Amino acid sequence: MTPLLIFDIETIPDVPGLRRLYNAGPEISDHDVAEMALLFRRQQTGGSDFLPLHLQRVVTISCALREDGRFRVFSLSEPDAGEAEIIQRFFDGIERYTPQLVSWNGGGFDLPVLHYRAMLHGVTAPRYWDLGDDDRDFKWNNYISRYHTRHLDLMDLLALYQPRAYVPLDDFAKLLGFPGKLGMDGAKVWEAYQRGEIAAIRDYCETDVVNTHLVFLRFQHMRGALTREQYASEIALVRDTLAASGAAHWQEFLAAWQA
Repeated sequence: MTPLLIFDIETIPDVPGLRRLYNAGPEISDHDVAEMALLFRRQQTGGSDFLPLHLQRVVTISCALREDGRFRVFSLSEPDAGEAEIIQRFFDGIERYTPQLVSWNGGGFDLPVLHYRAMLHGVTAPRYWDLGDDDRDFKWNNYISRYHTRHLDLMDLLALYQPRAYVPLDDFAKLLGFPGKLGMDGAKVWEAYQRGEIAAIRDYCETDVVNTHLVFLRFQHMRGALTREQYASEIALVRDTLAASGAAHWQEFLAAWQA
């Protein structure tokens, strides 16, 4: 069985990068530097303060790994590691296991952010970037090409690659009977980070990953890759794994799911 790695990232404004671009000195606080950038962005876009992808700093990469009869959820996150180490470890995992990657909008956000930040930090990822030069199989199925499945952006695929057909993960997960987002969304991450709530950001990212995995399982059943019995078994594995963890965010997640 090819290992399956579902992933999601959380980001905050890249304050050191913004200082460099705006020539902002140490007398200006990190908060004020970020607020200045967000204000400029609102002026540029007519209201949205969503920063360009190269100005997003990665603070958490959460993953759900399905391999060898096991399912586990883990995070590469501050404060245990800095951004460079977080990103390098993520690509090291791809180097080692060559998993199928699954994301929700990973092609539109997560992976481009990781590309820019990896270049900034000198991260290496030869397996990820292989287009068939080292492994001929990657010519026909690689992580980079939009229509290949070695990375499957589930949102993009379900919308048949039409942006007007995109739907939010939270809405769609709830429509399918899964918990969806609990207590936070991406727009609140910077505020939470400034309050020092790193664990809450990590927990939120992990629940997004599991929601994505559950939607992916339903997709696999729809396309015939999982029988009804296999689908039920995979769902039970997720439930049992989360219940065994005892972590508060998983207890909340299971309670919402049971509802």
